[in-house]
Amino acid sequence: MVPRARWGAREPKGINYMQTPVPHLFIHHTAMGECSDFDSCSRMMRAIQNFHMDDRGWDDIGYNYLIGGDGRVYVGRGWNRVGAHTYGFNSVAIAFSLMGDFTRKVPSDLMLNATKQMIKCAENGNYVKTDYKLHGHRDAKCTECPGSAFYALIQKWPRFEGGPLPGYTC
Repeated sequence: MVPRARWGAREPKGINYMQTPVPHLFIHHTAMGECSDFDSCSRMMRAIQNFHMDDRGWDDIGYNYLIGGDGRVYVGRGWNRVGAHTYGFNSVAIAFSLMGDFTRKVPSDLMLNATKQMIKCAENGNYVKTDYKLHGHRDAKCTECPGSAFYALIQKWPRFEGGPLPGYTC
């Protein structure tokens, strides 16, 4: 796991804490190019954080954790901070975002294994409820996220619930 200081994170503008365990876990993709090593993934993390903070006006990078093409997990907001990833669910969900565009292809086995390990960490660390539900971002908002190819894959994962969820808008 790559801590914020190691990938060069900016300080957040503000921090809101959430009560864990939460009932939802969301899967996203960044819909950007992919990264393949620590340096390129760290650059991508900084670019995402800058976009979220400077262009979107958010307090910090939106996701709790991001998974790079190098198989590393990069700390975004961490386990217990409210994110800005899924409108209407930010305070009751943890979000993992895989760096890349997975509309036409699925993430690498390295990325998928890291994601599954993070889901296990969420379960074992009591960050998600025992009966939590797994969703793709598109289950809560009119979006292609986490990409059609990746979404078809996560539909086969344990705890997948799908959508549309209450509050869904398109």
